[in-house]
Amino acid sequence: MGLLSYDFMQRALIAAALIGVIAPLIGIFLVQRRLALLGDGMGHVALTGVGLAFLTGLAPVPTALVVAALGALLLELVRARSRTAGDLALALIFYGGIAGGVLLTSLASGKSSTALNQYLFGSLSTVATEDVLWLVGAGALVIVILAIFGREMFAMTLDPDVAHVQGIRTTQLGILLTVLAAVTVVIGMRTVGLLLVSAIMIVPVAAAQQFTGSFRSTAVVAVIVGLTCSVLGLTTSFTLDVPPGPTIVLLALGAFLVAALAAYPVRRRRRRHPHSSGRSLSPGGHSHD
Repeated sequence: MGLLSYDFMQRALIAAALIGVIAPLIGIFLVQRRLALLGDGMGHVALTGVGLAFLTGLAPVPTALVVAALGALLLELVRARSRTAGDLALALIFYGGIAGGVLLTSLASGKSSTALNQYLFGSLSTVATEDVLWLVGAGALVIVILAIFGREMFAMTLDPDVAHVQGIRTTQLGILLTVLAAVTVVIGMRTVGLLLVSAIMIVPVAAAQQFTGSFRSTAVVAVIVGLTCSVLGLTTSFTLDVPPGPTIVLLALGAFLVAALAAYPVRRRRRRHPHSSGRSLSPGGHSHD
């Protein structure tokens, strides 16, 4: 209970719990679409939003939300026209986003590199009440959208061509998913940091895939892993007085390593006896439920 006696830790734990739940839910769609690095690009765009907030005196969280959402919208529109152009656009976002964020921050009077590092790698003491309100609102929006469009998004990630034939608006859903990824990045920037938040979107999903065979079960296990690593990493960073972002990500990587080693005998047995079970999905495969 000692940790909860600090107001900043209460706010940080709320933010960590949010990202621990929401990030894997978005990450599983990105993994299925082979867009695991998209979160990194969105993180760099959000960094430009943070730099813009420093320069103009605006609140960093809503400013980063708007800039990241606009960047996601532009990226997906380019990807819809050409996959090659989309890959190039993602690379440009990587470079331009972080360069713009650093430049804008350096132009802002009274803002040091320490302030920028708080957003790059996360910080316990800088999560304000206003930030928590914005993050809770953004997190609730992500959950509601997933509840409404989750099945269609799953169909799109499973087979975009079949989904399109069935009347599902794959282009619009692709844009929506990319925007949700951008929003998720901003939700996690206070605790995990913009440079590392993509890991908590992807690594718990990779860990869950070692044991699960369906999309739904992977999502459930990934959320459990993400939530556990986020909260445990935050409390560990408080105890050791280290940045929370790297601590959370290293715990998630440790969970993946443990899962991969524990699942190795199962995968080996499946390779030796591929017809011993009615379901011969690989750890990364997913059924339709």
